[in-house]
Amino acid sequence: MLAVEGLNAWYGQAQALFDVRLSVGEGELVVIQGLNGAGKSTLLQSLIGIGPRAHGRITWQNAPIQTWPAHRRAQAGLGFVAEDRRLFTGLSVKENLWIAAHSRTKAQTTPAQRFEHVMALFPQLQTMLHRPASQMSGGEQQMLALARTLMTGPRLLLLDEPCEGIAPVLVAAMRDALLQLAREGVAMLVAQQNNILAQHAQRVLVLTSGRMDLAA
Repeated sequence: MLAVEGLNAWYGQAQALFDVRLSVGEGELVVIQGLNGAGKSTLLQSLIGIGPRAHGRITWQNAPIQTWPAHRRAQAGLGFVAEDRRLFTGLSVKENLWIAAHSRTKAQTTPAQRFEHVMALFPQLQTMLHRPASQMSGGEQQMLALARTLMTGPRLLLLDEPCEGIAPVLVAAMRDALLQLAREGVAMLVAQQNNILAQHAQRVLVLTSGRMDLAA
């Protein structure tokens, strides 16, 4: 599905990624581990097209997409959940979901079907559909961020620290939802410092100072 070769990225004159190479196959769960500052967020942002200046080859479904803007990559089936969530905090949970549901994507299901699916994955959200996103806890916002991305019907999820800094009970809920998505065949590339998903992954990659130095 996704193949990356020779990806380099810079913030001004400072290079953040060095000849990164990776791939994610159909239905695969691939985890990228690394310390803070290793380049995990930069890598995911570069893949979705919102990161710093980057060069390299990014292929999605056999098409080179490194020159595509972010919205075109999303329309093609890439879904990105940022660590900072990027919600519309003045809108309700339901409004956040339905805005995403009507974006122009190649989803094979209807918005109503996707809404039903995310409610089944995150029953916690059902009781707060009319609550402003600004009045949710950090873990609840993380759930909403993932649910909103799922409303676009992505084929590959790019997840930046999805279980970091949230309450343990919500960590378990996020983990279970992501593993359910994996069982349903949704491919995932997950950046994280912990081992919450690594033990379930087909492959674990380690990013150190912008370089991939281990694959398992």
